[in-house]
Amino acid sequence: MSRPLTAAQRRVVEAADPVTGRLKGTPAQLAALVKRGLAFRHPRPPHDHFLTPAGHRLREEPATADREEPVTAEPPADQGVFAARVGGEEEPPATGPARTREVHSAWQGLLELRRMTNQDGAVDRPCGWERTHLVRAAALALEAAGHPPAGPEGAGYRVRATPQPDAVAVHETDPEALRACAATLERAGWQTGEHTEPRTRARYLLASPRRV
Repeated sequence: MSRPLTAAQRRVVEAADPVTGRLKGTPAQLAALVKRGLAFRHPRPPHDHFLTPAGHRLREEPATADREEPVTAEPPADQGVFAARVGGEEEPPATGPARTREVHSAWQGLLELRRMTNQDGAVDRPCGWERTHLVRAAALALEAAGHPPAGPEGAGYRVRATPQPDAVAVHETDPEALRACAATLERAGWQTGEHTEPRTRARYLLASPRRV
């Protein structure tokens, strides 16, 4: 079982930016949080430190004097990590205020990632992470803008991979809702085009990250 956080380390976690998770503390405090898997050091200057998903969860928990919860340096992949709704999930996450806050925080964090990793600091076009995670990135843009994702059945958006390496397909049975999805993605820095599925004649979007 790992040692509990010191009072100073917990204050650093609790003082993190609630949206981006940016941390401020001494080098020793930040290094200790990185070692515990609660923070990471951004690889690009100015090399700021940010909370990991485990750090965000810890920040939202009430502090107790006798709690000694183990924190692994490398939490299991995809366990408790935020994932945007792509639509059509068999077991979608619960909706409500907590999900809304989580989506908002993820979107703001992505904008910060754009600012820090795009060479010119632009936040109006996708960054490298989005280009390698097309489905998740497009789905986050849609969910953050308030578009309802589809459940196992019924209306709502569905984001799917395509044979094209730089494009995703967005399906939505309602034509007006499909056009609204296109407008949202374009505002988020994506190029979109409406197409017709040859077999079913259903309309869908092809969307790809804008480069300039």
